[in-house]
Amino acid sequence: MKIDKFEDILAWQKAKILTLTIYKSFSSQRDYGFKDQIQRASVSIMNNIAEGFERRGDKEFKYFLSIAKGSCGEVRSMLYLGYELKYLPKQEFDKLYTLAVEVSKMIAGFMKTL
Repeated sequence: MKIDKFEDILAWQKAKILTLTIYKSFSSQRDYGFKDQIQRASVSIMNNIAEGFERRGDKEFKYFLSIAKGSCGEVRSMLYLGYELKYLPKQEFDKLYTLAVEVSKMIAGFMKTL
């Protein structure tokens, strides 16, 4: 299947869901440093997938995908912190963590195909 635009990339679609969910989950968070960091990391995932795709070269795309994958790790790390600081309940942590792992695996699979 040929991908014509980044919006068709399943990893980007799933990363967008992760980002929107993170924004909703931490919308009332008063620790603005934490909130800003986890939101920026999640946005970085979807934006790096998009930017890499738009550059139209497999080598460059793979580079941007690796940055996106790194941001997935950052989101997961922040989720642990958020959970241990009691910023989100276990059920919410589990949902977000699972989603972040899923996105990371999708990116890794995509990188292998390039």
